[in-house]
Amino acid sequence: MNIYLIIAGTLSAIVAVLHLGCIYFGAHWYRFFGAGEGMAILADKGSIQPTIITSFIIVVLSLWSLYAFSAAGVIAKLPFIRVALSLITFIYLARGVLGLFLIKSPMGRTPEFWVWSSIICLIFGIIHLIGLRQQWANL
Repeated sequence: MNIYLIIAGTLSAIVAVLHLGCIYFGAHWYRFFGAGEGMAILADKGSIQPTIITSFIIVVLSLWSLYAFSAAGVIAKLPFIRVALSLITFIYLARGVLGLFLIKSPMGRTPEFWVWSSIICLIFGIIHLIGLRQQWANL
């Protein structure tokens, strides 16, 4: 078992649960986690749009968690594990780096959102990268 990929899978699962909390607790959570005032207003109005968007994110993060756990040896091996985990790692790292360029032009979010979410994504990406490198021969 690979501890870095176990941590990576756990982190993605935690973020998926936090997104589920946004659906359950509504506008206050969307605001707190930086989804933007537009999403918060839609949630306040009872629109289904924030729920659909957030549900999609939950599904993606849950799949990412499963792939990390699979690569770690915690669950059965999933198909296309090398490609999937490589893409997941790339997406986390790219999101972390690219988000830093949006601090001065936050597109409906706060600069603090882009700083913190970018740092988080970079950390997640680095943890994935370390685990992936360690486990590559076994995948």
